[in-house]
Amino acid sequence: MRRPTTTWRPAEMATPARSAPERELVYNRLPLLRANRGISRNELAEALGIHYQTVGYIERGEYSPSLYLALRIARYFDLPVEAVFSTEPFGPLGADALIARPAPAPESQEPPHA
Repeated sequence: MRRPTTTWRPAEMATPARSAPERELVYNRLPLLRANRGISRNELAEALGIHYQTVGYIERGEYSPSLYLALRIARYFDLPVEAVFSTEPFGPLGADALIARPAPAPESQEPPHA
């Protein structure tokens, strides 16, 4: 008859594991931006040179893009990166805020005509 064996565990293994650090969430407006522009996940992924599933992971907050990718996404939509991504949840937003605005023309150095 075999006796059940017990596994020896060091004291530090017997204590409950510490909880993993809180995951850093990056909120985004990608679904809203894509819908506003009529762009599919595939189209966005192709334009950025990434897999379409990566777009879905980013949209759902399951993956935080690198800074480089976040900047490329913002440039694709012609918006500042903080209009696309945030560490805080976004509040309501009017559709006109998602329209790219032309850069202001540089001020002329000519003196005003009298």
